[in-house]
Amino acid sequence: MNLKDKKFTRTSHVALTSHSNQIFKDTPKIVWGESDPEKRGPVIATISEKENRNAIGSHSGSYTVYRALSIASGDFPKDHKPELDNTQGTYAVKPSPSWFDAEKIVTIDPFGADINLHFPKLLKEGYNIKPSIAVTQAHLHIPEVQAAVKAGKLKVDGKVVKEDGSVKCTKVALEPVWNLPGMAKRLNIDEGELRKILFQETGGMFPELVTRPDLKVLLPPIGSTTAYIFGNPDDLQKPEIELTCRVHDECNGSDVFGSDICTCRPYLTWGIEDAARTAQNGGVGLIVYFRKEGRALGEVTKFLVYNARKRQEGGDSAKTYFHRTECVAGVQDARFQEFMPDTLNYLGVKKIHNLHSMSNMKYDAIVAAGIEVVNRLSIPDELIPADAQVEMEAKKAAGYFTEGNIKDEEELKKVQGRDLDE
Repeated sequence: MNLKDKKFTRTSHVALTSHSNQIFKDTPKIVWGESDPEKRGPVIATISEKENRNAIGSHSGSYTVYRALSIASGDFPKDHKPELDNTQGTYAVKPSPSWFDAEKIVTIDPFGADINLHFPKLLKEGYNIKPSIAVTQAHLHIPEVQAAVKAGKLKVDGKVVKEDGSVKCTKVALEPVWNLPGMAKRLNIDEGELRKILFQETGGMFPELVTRPDLKVLLPPIGSTTAYIFGNPDDLQKPEIELTCRVHDECNGSDVFGSDICTCRPYLTWGIEDAARTAQNGGVGLIVYFRKEGRALGEVTKFLVYNARKRQEGGDSAKTYFHRTECVAGVQDARFQEFMPDTLNYLGVKKIHNLHSMSNMKYDAIVAAGIEVVNRLSIPDELIPADAQVEMEAKKAAGYFTEGNIKDEEELKKVQGRDLDE
């Protein structure tokens, strides 16, 4: 029977996903790193057709739980198949050699955008293949950028910066698609150990991690990534064209609400301004935004750390900045920047002329991925909020890249943040 002629519905009984007989023998196999899309195979993680699944987890990352609630409440059709007419990207990312290297990209499916182009035969046969990447256009209205326009620091050209002060860009949304063997190799750990700990530390969420070693791809329920491109996206793959880049990890309190205890929003808006300026000058700008709130430790943990910092003896001090995080969370940082360059490799970036980042972890990861970095830029002093001086001086003292002075231990003790009641 042709799959397209079969009506798929969820049964009332519970089918354990760990059973190998839930998978058809002719389910397309995934050969990670294969250059031919048909030989590589599609990632099929749709729930409506469980028999065709060749990956662990489900599409939409952290939103899978909301989809489950919608189904449970009767608001979501159990046999829904997305209608993808007119959803194709406004720009097609051109394949680069990184796409076909099993070790260069291990957290993104490079074929996840143009599924109609890559897998027409399987789609025609009725396989429910969903995109994991989407591309569109946007105008960004950002007060700090509009202020830069009014101050004459950023000109209106009608192409990149519009008359109303908005900035035009191309947006690329990328869901996480993890190739477990590649991730294990990059972390220099055994794949079996990685699968076991992922299973245990998620409360046994995905039993296939330990029962189905034949399934090598996991769609984890975590936040996605968005790339914002200013100028011609094709220029990202041309090392001779100037590229200004900011790799930014989510900080909702600062990025959205303007909390001044950190430099996240100023760093982000300054990066957008400079990326737009570079595009106006014949180059290209890139902002990569990762949903890794609170150094991937979460916002609850972050707020607990804020309280601990403010209430400790001596007040909020640059000297104890990292220590308080580790005391509460058990680790200073869980972002695993080793995987961050995958997005850059997907876009075909080979050279970054201006990297807006003080982080050595980010810089080292980018360079280790084979991407050249010419200039590193730290945030200008005038953009640092007063309460964020604690963070900034602590990072400088810890060895973060800076173009300014580094305070000694006694000077660090004098860098204090606001009290909680101020």
